[in-house]
Amino acid sequence: MKGFKGGLTILAWLLVQVTFAEVRLPAVFGSHMVLQRRKPVPVWGTATSGEKITVTLASQTKTVKAGKDGRWRTTLDPMEAGGPYQLVVKGPTNTVAFDDVLLGEVWVCSGQSNMEWPLRMAANGEKEIRTANFPQIRQLGVKKAMSLTPKADLEAEWTVCSPETVPNYTAVGYFFAKQLQKELNVPIGLINTSWGGTHSETWTSRAAFEQDSSLRVIASRLPATYEEVTQRGRDRLLKLIQDRQGGLPTAADEQIWAKPDLDASSWKSMNVPADWAGRGLPVLDGVVWFRREVIVPEGTPLAKATLRFGSVDDRDSTYVNGQLVGSSKGLDPRAYVLPEGLLKPGRNVIAVRVVDEGGAGGFMGDPEKMRLSIGNTDLPLQGAWQYRVAHVFASSYKPGPNSHATQLFNAMLNPLIPYAIQGVIWYQGESNAGRAYEYRKSFPLMIRDWRQHWGDEFPFLFVQLASFNSANGNSRQGSTWAELREAQTMALKLPKTGMAVTSDIGDRDDIHPRNKLDVGLRLAAEAMRVAYGDARAVSQGPMVEGMTVAGNRAELTFRNTGAGLMAKDRYGYVRGFEVAGADQKFYYAKAEIKGNAVIVQSDSVAVPVAVRYGWADDNGDVNLYNREGFPAVPFRTDTWKGITEAAKFENQ
Repeated sequence: MKGFKGGLTILAWLLVQVTFAEVRLPAVFGSHMVLQRRKPVPVWGTATSGEKITVTLASQTKTVKAGKDGRWRTTLDPMEAGGPYQLVVKGPTNTVAFDDVLLGEVWVCSGQSNMEWPLRMAANGEKEIRTANFPQIRQLGVKKAMSLTPKADLEAEWTVCSPETVPNYTAVGYFFAKQLQKELNVPIGLINTSWGGTHSETWTSRAAFEQDSSLRVIASRLPATYEEVTQRGRDRLLKLIQDRQGGLPTAADEQIWAKPDLDASSWKSMNVPADWAGRGLPVLDGVVWFRREVIVPEGTPLAKATLRFGSVDDRDSTYVNGQLVGSSKGLDPRAYVLPEGLLKPGRNVIAVRVVDEGGAGGFMGDPEKMRLSIGNTDLPLQGAWQYRVAHVFASSYKPGPNSHATQLFNAMLNPLIPYAIQGVIWYQGESNAGRAYEYRKSFPLMIRDWRQHWGDEFPFLFVQLASFNSANGNSRQGSTWAELREAQTMALKLPKTGMAVTSDIGDRDDIHPRNKLDVGLRLAAEAMRVAYGDARAVSQGPMVEGMTVAGNRAELTFRNTGAGLMAKDRYGYVRGFEVAGADQKFYYAKAEIKGNAVIVQSDSVAVPVAVRYGWADDNGDVNLYNREGFPAVPFRTDTWKGITEAAKFENQ
């Protein structure tokens, strides 16, 4: 038996040696890929230590020896756009050849769901797909993965744009590439590495956090294993529930929670509609009960009563005065017709058992759609509801991309480096809105981090958050989304950055607006300015430059006005402006365009101190543009304390 085991050991060793002797390249290289024109092109991989590797592309041939660790890297000289070519990498025991290789422009497309959003789900996607025969546009689709340490490779595949392949292309990236290909007449390669719902911190390296004194604590809390992540997450969540409500209930406890005579005085309160992750229940998948009393005025005719919610994520069982009135699953609006005689004058109790199996949870959508309709009487239901957690699912503390920082940088970005690229387009921020003030640091940190790892100050273009009624935020109660947009605007201080404003093409009821065409076109316009030096065309919207006050009128001056300011309104009215005095109370303002300035005033403000424009979660009513059609950047002239200044990133 000893000889037999020894024979197996020798055989295994020989197999390892043969396998490692083969020349291998990471998955970022493949047939149909696009290599960056006019820049040095790194090519790298693994082989046996000390072996000679030959790399050939078109008329170029480079040789290199694998290092002691078996890794090798060489760099091809810059080339002009063209192809198709064959990239051949030859070692002592094997040859790797990639066919149909083009030289052109390569852009990384990254961020969360609005970048990940596929063309097949975009507005007019099906029509676009039918004619999407663009063989000079290619995409490398990166498979989702997580890691606590930097990885050298990933799962990915290059495809040629056709009606068969394009349905799953990033819609924003596709429209961006289509416009660039039209402008530049060169091949365009997209590297789609995106993951819905992710924070910017998970796309940032550990080294970056360690270099920043205010964010260094994030790196210090990174775990060594995923088992540690799971245990930390479980302990943290159960402690939160213990502190909040004394622990989880028994099955018998939950059975009486729908009853109207239940003493719920110890239950906590939460304002809805909103994702409960931002209302005190972070990273919770499970069951949460909500209760609310509603007073029906005496004399109200009680026939034809309907209980309405905008939507519930993921499913609900809804009770009125202890009786089940309906159950639904999905994000469709709820409308439950109540049985005759169920309501009574005076106090009534609504109880909703919400089950969330992953991602966001709770009441969602438009606050105005939360109401009890009784004939012609509408009783609003948005605002404070009592709540209590009934069950916690294991997925709550199962490691996810946001469990800790750095994970997607390690698994989905680091393996791409140092592949030669022209730049990055980025669409993210929704998941960071609750920590918008911190995003002022974490977002620029991520940009600098990527550039440092690539060793290239490449153009970095990003999309400002579109209009969406996240939590009915505005100037009066504060807006996390407005503060996040402000943080994004501040990132333009970094060199070679550009921003596409999308307030006017969002959807107040959908965090995933379907108009990805205009997003891609606006990013492409910024690319022509930032990356390709085209100074002929305007690519940015008006941006506030200064404010002066005379009497009860404030005059705001703008840059990036192009051929002049205009309001997109059939009557010429300018909307979206607010003004406040020293009391910090904002009122809607009358606004008038005067040359490259806007004059604002309100009868309620004698002496203007601050002006805001588009300062709300749902800011889709904004309508100031330059005549080239680019929307003005939302702004505020004040520096009054926002509602996200105390929020910090917390590792599980």
